[in-house]
Amino acid sequence: MANLTICYSDQPMDFFYNFSSNNSQKNEWDSKQLIVVQVFGSVFCFFILVSNAMIIAAVITNRRFHYPFYYLLANLAASDFLAGIAYIYLMFNTGEVSRQLTVSLYFFRQGLLDTSLSASLANLLVIALERYISVMNWKVHSNLTKRRVTLLIVLVWTVSIFMGAVPSLGWNCICSLELCSKLAPIYSRSYLVFWSLSNLLLFLVMVTIYLRIYMYVKKKTSVLSSHTSGSINRKRTPIKLIKTVMTVLGAFVVCWTPGLVVLLLDGINCQSCNVLSFKRWLLLLAVLNSIMNPIIYSYRDEEMWMTLKNLLRCVCSGTRRQRSSRANTWAMGSMQEPSNTQYTSEDSKSSIKVMLQN
Repeated sequence: MANLTICYSDQPMDFFYNFSSNNSQKNEWDSKQLIVVQVFGSVFCFFILVSNAMIIAAVITNRRFHYPFYYLLANLAASDFLAGIAYIYLMFNTGEVSRQLTVSLYFFRQGLLDTSLSASLANLLVIALERYISVMNWKVHSNLTKRRVTLLIVLVWTVSIFMGAVPSLGWNCICSLELCSKLAPIYSRSYLVFWSLSNLLLFLVMVTIYLRIYMYVKKKTSVLSSHTSGSINRKRTPIKLIKTVMTVLGAFVVCWTPGLVVLLLDGINCQSCNVLSFKRWLLLLAVLNSIMNPIIYSYRDEEMWMTLKNLLRCVCSGTRRQRSSRANTWAMGSMQEPSNTQYTSEDSKSSIKVMLQN
């Protein structure tokens, strides 16, 4: 008799959570914890969305940033912006709410996170390529054309969306419950192993590339310093950009490596590893990474910081002008409205003085 494969795609997520014997209720958020997480998480996510949107706006508005490196940096900020959206969706679809989700909604929730992580990782790889090309030619910026940069950005998002959609396309355990993981109840453990190992390997490759680039630039700078004196500050500009990228990469590795290691332990079905107890802290680390990146950009790049301050001034001055125009409109409207009230001369003088001040 042929074996019949039973799939449970029509079951709610509560069915898959209950199937895991180690996924007990004590690992779920209680109501108070969930409210605290949603309040503070919303504040952090608001900062992520606003700050990364400002980074993108800074690159668009400042002509000095119209180079391949900054285009790719803006694309990295766009991946962090997507991560902020993914965290918001996750926060309000976790705890008891996650048990009521359908399989498709759960795939969508996790797919947003996986896509943002893949986009960040792919952007760092592309930036490494751009930095390598520029450094080997000893230039501040590479000669990549806008067309090639656009193609690279499209390629980054195509690969990232595909990687985020892989589990929903079939690499899951809906039809083989014995292969399900604990952290992601409908994800196959083999997929978690692939996901974590491939990302950890890319971490190692990128760290090696940037270390080689950094060593080359340091050596080149030391050689130039013995022959030139006046132009050495200009020659130090490439190393400033590399330090910025290395700081971003270091923060990314520190914030995501623990989570990938825990996913790997879950993927190999480590029975003695209480992986569920780490999931809240790993989420906090992931959120922290998206918060840190805009701070790193503005701290390491003076031009970026000045552009962001100018953007803030424009927003604040625009708000003040809007308030002032509203006040003037209200005052003029009040003068035109008929009134049966008798004003004294002192009241008239005071009202005219207020209008002149506005």
